[in-house]
Amino acid sequence: MSLLILKLLLISIFAGWLSIWVLKPTEFWTQKWKAAEEKANASSIFRYNGLDFVVYAFPLIALAIIGYIYLELKQTERINRRGRRNALTCFSSRIYVNGYLGVLSGAQILASSLFIVFLVWTFYARVSADFKKMTPGKTFKLSPWQYKFFRMATRCGLLSEVCLALLLLPVLRGMSIFRLLKIEFEASVMYHICLGNAMIFFATLHGAGTFFIWGIKHRIQDEMWKWQKKGRIYLAGEIALITALIIWTTSLPQIRRKWFRVFYYTHHLYIVFLVFFLFHGGDRHFYIIFPGFFLFALDKLLRILQSRTETCVISARVFPCRAVELTLPKDPRLKYTPTSVIFLKIPSISRFQWHPFSITSSSSIDEDTISVIIKSEGQWTSALYNKINSQTDSETDRKVCIQIATEGPYGPASLDFLRYDNLLLVAGGIGITPFLSILREISSNSSNGRNRYPKRIQLIYTIKQSQDICLLDPILPQLTNIETFHIKLKVFVTRENQIGATLREVLNEIPETRITNFTTAHTSYAIYGSERLLWLAAITMVSSIKFLLSLVFLNHFIVSPATKPSAQKSSSSLVDFLLMCSFAMATLSSALMAVIIRWRKLKNGLRLYSDKQSRDMKQSSVEASRDLDEHEIRFGGRPNFRDIFAKFASNSGGSDIGVLVCGPQTMKESVASACREATVLQKNAKGKNPHFYFHSLNFTL
Repeated sequence: MSLLILKLLLISIFAGWLSIWVLKPTEFWTQKWKAAEEKANASSIFRYNGLDFVVYAFPLIALAIIGYIYLELKQTERINRRGRRNALTCFSSRIYVNGYLGVLSGAQILASSLFIVFLVWTFYARVSADFKKMTPGKTFKLSPWQYKFFRMATRCGLLSEVCLALLLLPVLRGMSIFRLLKIEFEASVMYHICLGNAMIFFATLHGAGTFFIWGIKHRIQDEMWKWQKKGRIYLAGEIALITALIIWTTSLPQIRRKWFRVFYYTHHLYIVFLVFFLFHGGDRHFYIIFPGFFLFALDKLLRILQSRTETCVISARVFPCRAVELTLPKDPRLKYTPTSVIFLKIPSISRFQWHPFSITSSSSIDEDTISVIIKSEGQWTSALYNKINSQTDSETDRKVCIQIATEGPYGPASLDFLRYDNLLLVAGGIGITPFLSILREISSNSSNGRNRYPKRIQLIYTIKQSQDICLLDPILPQLTNIETFHIKLKVFVTRENQIGATLREVLNEIPETRITNFTTAHTSYAIYGSERLLWLAAITMVSSIKFLLSLVFLNHFIVSPATKPSAQKSSSSLVDFLLMCSFAMATLSSALMAVIIRWRKLKNGLRLYSDKQSRDMKQSSVEASRDLDEHEIRFGGRPNFRDIFAKFASNSGGSDIGVLVCGPQTMKESVASACREATVLQKNAKGKNPHFYFHSLNFTL
């Protein structure tokens, strides 16, 4: 009942927040809102600031707070039954493959279409209202067409503002909004990129159109350097636009992938952009984008505090395919779900770069350790591989800063496999890593007699060279454990040709992995993880309240009183500066609160790790596996997903099939197309037919 009430509350707040955005461009809302602001400014101690904050900013903050509480309660709820198929789940799982946009679900297409319709509606409502007034500026003395063009350019700025309001929400790693929606990491980054491109497009139209009118009237030199005491500050808008263009240019794939550090450092200019956007748009417009900025700041702050503790590398396993598996100490109380991600930073390689990697271990089996597999493919990963490969058991720089991101937007499909009796896993190359944790989790719970996990699993593994099969070494025992659950492995080696070779023979030909146990004479801390969700809800609530109270306090003692907002005597820059001060006071107080919570948590329960716990890593062997002959290996071609899906569906018994894919974009599109075609064929067949549910686990940017 508590979960139901919270869910209804979340839906109600979200619906109300959307209603505000739909009504905001209308003349009805404009008149009512001005009257409400004047009344609040005259009779309320919070003035119009409190009203703007509560209406525009607080709904999203409330969604985050209630979402934390909802997720905390839901963690205690046991999943005892399979998910049932309904119209909503079938629609959201519909797959559409496009060569330019990639793989899109029905829900993504619907949400994108509604957002585009909303942008068109906002632009039309604002521009049509401006055209009805037709009051050309007194200063410029514009002709009718010039006035219309100028107003259209101005309203493009509002569309840029809408995109900016949502821009930071997809990159909230720890906040509850995207945990509730179970948005994949790749999809969340894609939303951020699309919103950023749209924001830059509309902001450029806004700035270019304004400069065009100034140029016609020969007013560029007079207007572009203005820092007005009231209203829009033109110079601040120009600085914000230039900063945004710099961020956007360095974010292009050609620059981001070749010069990642340039992209990383220039992306921090978002602080400069937001400050000058505040000066340009004013505090009333800033409240619209405030929730995304506020939640992002809290999320960033908590992640920084969480990553302060350093830990050591217990052992490393070096694979022949230029990959390395790092084993790190973990507190037994840290639990995570399969396909979760941790962020690693190694100061000796880079003092600032954090890189995400899928966890390959299972917290159900490995209580004291956590593992990741990293393949040498880029500059950072190559430096790590060379560093580990050249190490012996000497004591040389083995401290690694760790940051945990579990059950967030980076691992939403981690619990989806609980819904299915049949599971089809498709991996390419290093994309096998998230499936290692899934298979180990299933094996552990199946051996304990828990029947809520899939009974029938097929793993399709596509690699370029046969030596890449060594990445399966951590789960070789699970591949042959057919007594508790049935798993079928099919390996496809695309760039080699061997006739009649079996999987066992190929594994025997591959050089053994080399394990290096590192000394931990200098005791290091075990990975502890993030704070409890209820603490995160409390920190978010307290910081939002402190922001409002500090803003009201500063306004009453510094800003000159006025009966109407339009009659405000103080400079608009002063009001904007006070808003920034209030934000700084709220975030610093929440940082202090988080530090105290973290300190008490670590003081009462932090474990130290010693050498005695660093020798428990065992090397798997082909001889330990009782039977590998049931699994297939094929050379010289890629898998035919259509045939594989058809055969797997015929033996599914009519139960729905979960399809999880992690690999290159071309593989992802091929699997999505085959998944869609198989679902259509099954619908046309007679009898009870399974439905294919597609999930992407890719996190390559």
